[in-house]
Amino acid sequence: MGSPLHDDEERDESAEDIRRDEEDAARLGELFYPHVAAFVNDRLVHLLTTTALGSGRVWCPEWYRHAEALSRLDSVWRAWEALRHDAGLGMSNWWTHHLDPNMRALTDPDTGPFSRCAEGHQSSGPLPVIDPPEGIFMDQRRPGSVNPFLLD
Repeated sequence: MGSPLHDDEERDESAEDIRRDEEDAARLGELFYPHVAAFVNDRLVHLLTTTALGSGRVWCPEWYRHAEALSRLDSVWRAWEALRHDAGLGMSNWWTHHLDPNMRALTDPDTGPFSRCAEGHQSSGPLPVIDPPEGIFMDQRRPGSVNPFLLD
């Protein structure tokens, strides 16, 4: 397939045009917000309404003190940063696939990280774990490591 330009046409693009195009492309990778807290405080809290009385949903104003909330909201922010440049489906995708499911998980009154925060922030600990027996897991970072759970 040939060039979209006709043989008698020449591409007339100056070094300045090329530099401007490269700067515009680089700008797409720039973050609008410096960190997740700025995103939450400046944008997210204005997009969502306070939970209605009787809805059962719980929000913690000290969301950053919950590891799960910090991780989920950081993911929501980073998705927003990436999708904000898509004028077509970007924000619809962000709401449907990123914000809505994460907010449901965060504000769930039974299982969400804020479930104990209805009357103010309450810390919660990590899930309990017992170390597995020695040798059951292989270091997957080593080249040539074998998955012990594969069937021969």
